Formats: sequence, C-alpha cells, structure tokens
Amino acid sequence: MSQVEHDRQAILDAKQKGGLATFLTFSRLSGPGWLQGAITLGGGSLGGSLYLGMIAGYDLLWLQPLMLILGIVMLSAIGYVALSTEQRPFEAINEHVSPVLGWGWAIATLMANLVWAMPQFALGTAAMQQNLGLFTGENGDVICTVILLGVSTVIVLSYDRGGSGLKMFEIMLKVMVGVIVLSFFGVVVAMGLEGALPWGEVVAGFVPDVSLLWSVPDSYTTALADSGSNQSYWESEILNSQRGRMVTAAATAVGINMTFLLPYSLLKRKWDRDFRGLAVFDLSVGLFFPFVLATSCVVIAAATQFHGQPDSRLLGEGDATAVPKVVQGKFEGHLQKLMDSQGVTATLKSMSADEKREHIAGMPIADRRLAAMLIDYDSGALALSLEKLTGKGVAQTVFGIGVLGMAVSTIIILMLINGFTICEMLGKPSEGTLHRIGSVLPGLTGGIGALLLWKTSAKFYVVQPTSIFGMMLLPIAYLTFFLMMNNRALLGENMPRGGKRVAINLAMGVALGAATIGAGWSIWTKAGATGVGLVVIFLGLAGVVHFVRGSRSGGGHVSDSMGAVDTESGEE
Repeated sequence: MSQVEHDRQAILDAKQKGGLATFLTFSRLSGPGWLQGAITLGGGSLGGSLYLGMIAGYDLLWLQPLMLILGIVMLSAIGYVALSTEQRPFEAINEHVSPVLGWGWAIATLMANLVWAMPQFALGTAAMQQNLGLFTGENGDVICTVILLGVSTVIVLSYDRGGSGLKMFEIMLKVMVGVIVLSFFGVVVAMGLEGALPWGEVVAGFVPDVSLLWSVPDSYTTALADSGSNQSYWESEILNSQRGRMVTAAATAVGINMTFLLPYSLLKRKWDRDFRGLAVFDLSVGLFFPFVLATSCVVIAAATQFHGQPDSRLLGEGDATAVPKVVQGKFEGHLQKLMDSQGVTATLKSMSADEKREHIAGMPIADRRLAAMLIDYDSGALALSLEKLTGKGVAQTVFGIGVLGMAVSTIIILMLINGFTICEMLGKPSEGTLHRIGSVLPGLTGGIGALLLWKTSAKFYVVQPTSIFGMMLLPIAYLTFFLMMNNRALLGENMPRGGKRVAINLAMGVALGAATIGAGWSIWTKAGATGVGLVVIFLGLAGVVHFVRGSRSGGGHVSDSMGAVDTESGEE
C-alpha cells in the first residue's frame, strides 16, 4: 500500500472512531499548512506587527488574526477545488475562467518570489550580525548571504526528492516555525513576569474595532489636546500612518504567492477529496496558530516598549548626541512636515547643527512629543529596548533567533513556490531539474539583490511595481477562486450545495471585499490614477478574452461559469 493510501485509510478509520481520533490523525499528517505558516512569518509580518504596536498600542491586536481568517477562507476554497478536481489550478483557471487571470496570477507570483526574497536576505543578515553578533567583520554581508543561500538550497532540494526527503523537509519547517513562535512568545512571557503588561488592555485589543479606520486611539487624547491649534494636523498624521500600517499588516497576512503555493503543495502529496478536511485543519494548525501567536507577541512587545513613549533624549532630557542618526532623522522629518504645513520657509536640513538644535528647542513641547511618538523603529531597536526586561544577552539572542528563523523559513518557501510557478508556466511537471532551477532563482536574486540593491535607492524600481502588481492581483485571485467555487463545469458533483454553499459564498464575499478595499487604498496611495488605470485595463482585457472565448465556443464557456452562479443559487 502506498503512503497516500495508507494515510487515506488512517483518516477514514479515525473518522469512524470520533473527533479525538480524527484530531490526532490530522495532527500527525499535517504538512502543507506549515509551508504557509513558514512564508507568512517573514519580514513583512515582523514589520507590520512592529508598526501596529507602535502606532496603536494594543488596540489593533485583532487585525492580523481577522485578516488571516479571511485569507484562510480563500486558501481553503482553492484547496477544495484542487482536491476535488485533482486538476492543477493554473490550468483550471485558464480553461474555465480566463487565461488573462491565470497568467496574471502566475506572473505576479513569479515577481513576488524574485523580489521579496531580497528583504528576507537583508533581514537574516541583520539578525546574524546585529542580534547574534556573527560575521561582523569585512565581507560579513557576503558571508551571511552565502550561508543563507546554502542552507535554504539544501533544504529545498530535499523537498524535490519526495518520500523521506519530503518528510524531512516538513519536519525542519515545523521546527523553524516552532522556534519563531517560541522566541517571540518567550519575550512576552519575560515581560509578563516583570509585570510590564496590562493584561486587561491586551485582551481587549483582540476585540475588533473598525472605527480605527477613521479615528485615532484614545491613548493620543492628552497629547493631541496639548498640541492646541496643531491638533487637526497631528490627528491627520496619526490617522494616515495608522491606516497605512493597517493595510500593510493586512496585506502581509496572505500574499499573492501564498495562494499559488497551497494547491500545488497539496497535489504534490497526491491528496484528493478524501483529504479536504485534513487540508482545512492543516491550515488552521500550521498557519493560523503560529502566525497569530508570533505576530501578537511582536505587537504586544512593540506596544509596551514604544507606543506613547517618546525617547526623552529627543525632548531635551538626556544626551541628545546618543540618539541614533536614523531616529533623529525621522524625528526631524515629522517636525519639518509640520513646519511645511504652517508655511514656514525654513528647512531643518539647511541649518547648521546648532541652528537646528535651537530651532527645535523653540518649538512647542507638545509638537515635539507627538513627532517623537510617531517614529517607527526597526526590529533592532525593539531588541535593544527589551534588554531592561530580559537582560542584554537574552534579549539579543532570543529575538535574533526568532528574526533569523523568519528570514530563513520565508526564503525557503519563496524558492519552493518559484519552482512550482516556473513549471506551471512552462507546462511541465513540478519536479526534476526544471523545478530545482526555478527554486534556486529567488535565492540568487534575493542574495544578489540584498547585497547590491536593497540598501540603495535602486530597490524602489523593483519593489514598487511588484508591490502594486501583487496587491492588484490579490483581490482578482480571490475573485477567480470565488468563480471557481461556483463553476459547475469545473466542480460537477463536488460543488457545495444548500446552506453550506450560502455560508461559503458569504465568507468568500467578505474576504473578497476586504482584500479589494485594502488593495484599492494601497494602489491609490502608491500609484494614484495610473495604478487604478492599470487595474481597469487588466480587468477589461480579462473580460474581452473571456467574451471572445465564450463566443467562439457558442456561449458554452460563459454560461458554464456564470450560469453555475445564477441557476444554482435557488436550488436545494
């Protein structure tokens, strides 16, 4: 009996024995969900969590879990389609929905893999050097990059071998994800033991409060009232920053490339319709719980250390020369924006050090305090700030291990996804030499890009279009999954029916709406009318191709897709 048949029988036997047996069997067989957990726990999640805690304290602890739940709904949908039909999604989308959507999905995934590997290499290098004190000498960046690339490549190649290699791959990923979660959880436990956490506020932060989309947290009330005539300006600054952080955190919960990974990792294991319940369980255990634990711990740590607590040295208390240059620059940047809004012609950059110091000292203390409160610190600053709670060695080591684990696990999964993507775009099986070559590409672009592009202005020219295209395609991918779940020609007897179908469509509709709002806001703020125009052109092209293909087939293709939505809605 093959391994997949052995697993199938184990699932069927467990279901007959009851819930506990099913739970234990599902736990033992889980795997692909941990791949999703490994990629979503990356630099984007770390940064998003840090900034949420800094800007809103504990008030936005609910955001990332909620957005991940909506993401899991859509991932479960594409997983359901793949396991029910045993057809590769790229092929299914091109045949049953639109080749424009299918190719757009694949190209956006490819771009995301190649570009977003760069910050992961930069993050891993920073963790090794700044937090763990490794390879800090000459050519240290190169050494770190080579180590990250070598380790990631060896692990990914073990996946391609299948069998025992596949099992070893998944065990290593589970260990990595576990290390990430335990690292950040350990930091919060240390803070709790020191009595530094207001647990009532932490628990309340998990209750959704959508009013934060248009209002600032109560923690700013006193500081804003003290700012007098400048109150409306600072409220606008806080709100704009808060919205941006919310969208960033929501977007990093589920990325476009995650939607490509899941169905292929399921099919790689030769799962089918008997494994659909396991797939949903796997996403919950391997993706939801590790992500929520890790990101929530980072939000809590950042909120405790930074929210509403400006660096006193920036306010003239203590040694101002000890303030890091990047922090001082951000502080002055906020004050310069205030001066510009007031029509002040002077610029801080043009002043000498003494003139700048004198000018800032003459500004109202309330404005200086708010400017200092809005500084967004990086992960290194958070590790330093935790030293008073955990001790220098513990803080740097534990935090560094967690950050390094985030970087390595994400690099590995980006490489793995790219192997699947290249094979799909060329119409080849997801294995062998082509899959290995495709898998190595993000490692090369990520490592070289981190060394040559990521620390320069050149990164703008690769990050900006990739970010916009990825955000544009996420809700379009969600729409595609929605259409596939309601396509009788594709699903046949596996199409959900009755109340179950209504519930699934409602959940998918909410997820689609949230992704559309977030993507729309991001595209408008990053690319303006040009970005919106590109979205309209892309959707128009997809519509034209869909119509032309339907006309050539006598209307059958269109009616199969749209008719399934209309005619089925009143049945059962």
